[in-house]
Amino acid sequence: MEQCACVERELEKVLHRFVMYGHQSEERLDELLRSVCEIRGQLVAFGVQDADLSVLSQTMAQCCKNIKETVQMLASRHKDIHGSVSKVGKAIDRNFDAEISAVVAETVWDTPERQKYLSETIVEHLYRQGMLSVAEDLCQESGVIIDMSMKQPFLELNRILEALRMQDLRPALEWAVTNRQRLLDLNSSLEFKLHRLYFISLLSGGIGNQMEALQYARHFQPFASQHQRDIQILMGSLVYLRHGIENSPYRSLLETNQWAEICNIFTRDACALLGLSVESPLSVSFASGCMALPVLMNIKQVIEQRQCSGVWTHKDELPIEIDLGKKCWYHSVFACPILRQQTSESNPPMKLICGHVISRDALNKLTNAGKLKCPYCPMEQNPSHAKQIYF
Repeated sequence: MEQCACVERELEKVLHRFVMYGHQSEERLDELLRSVCEIRGQLVAFGVQDADLSVLSQTMAQCCKNIKETVQMLASRHKDIHGSVSKVGKAIDRNFDAEISAVVAETVWDTPERQKYLSETIVEHLYRQGMLSVAEDLCQESGVIIDMSMKQPFLELNRILEALRMQDLRPALEWAVTNRQRLLDLNSSLEFKLHRLYFISLLSGGIGNQMEALQYARHFQPFASQHQRDIQILMGSLVYLRHGIENSPYRSLLETNQWAEICNIFTRDACALLGLSVESPLSVSFASGCMALPVLMNIKQVIEQRQCSGVWTHKDELPIEIDLGKKCWYHSVFACPILRQQTSESNPPMKLICGHVISRDALNKLTNAGKLKCPYCPMEQNPSHAKQIYF
């Protein structure tokens, strides 16, 4: 990420110079325009015949000189900006390797089945982003057939999200009421937060919405046991409705970030009901690749310099472990403390009688004459008594 930061710093310098150039250009051009307008006004007021030709000549010469100097100054500064722009390109070339094929397996997309998986992943991402027409064009060109049952949930999800961005809560409320039981099974508070936000929108309308807000408060009854404190705050705000909620201790109810929050909550819960992750597989893969690529480029360079052939064969494993952060942790991972290898289906974790856990490969290597001595405690045991565990 340091490479990105270096390029970003150069880009910020260019943007700053562009802004300063624009302000300075406007100021100088406005000054010239005022000067020319003053000369024109004098000529119109006194006439060319009445004016002193020598004074007029000096004034015109000075005006032309100012114009010429301004044009030269702007051209010089514009040239400096071109130099800054070229530095951005040099920073990109210096910090990024244009050739990344060295860390990519050439046969990764060589079969029609894999190409189909890739196209389906891209189409799903486009549906998630609401780019329906682009997804349809890709389906036609790639020959991918997407069932309507898969497409329909994304159409509805994007329709509701678009309404929420326009601060229209009705489609989301209808959806939440329809899926109330399923949301309760997820222990979701989405429906209550939608009703809460609608109630707050009524409060922001002032005293004229007081009766409507009181009537709408009946929607809070099913949530009284779980959200009692929140409901009390909402009802207490009615006391200050005449003077304006923005001038009361309840002004925090009007914070604008609640709309972005409700969009995120709706997306999370809707994806959970559909059995989908909140982020599309394509965006997760792309972000992971951006984090892993610099490390892989460095290790590839080291392998080539030291001529360590056969260390990395581009198969289904990487030469080193790459930490993508907790955001990319989707399941439990166990690494054998003996062999320092991550367990897998062919080499699962095994629990010994003493309670310690090692991999099956380590278990087999430590077995001697039908006996096993735990590497962490002196207990001897029969290897057949070890049990496979599941995380």
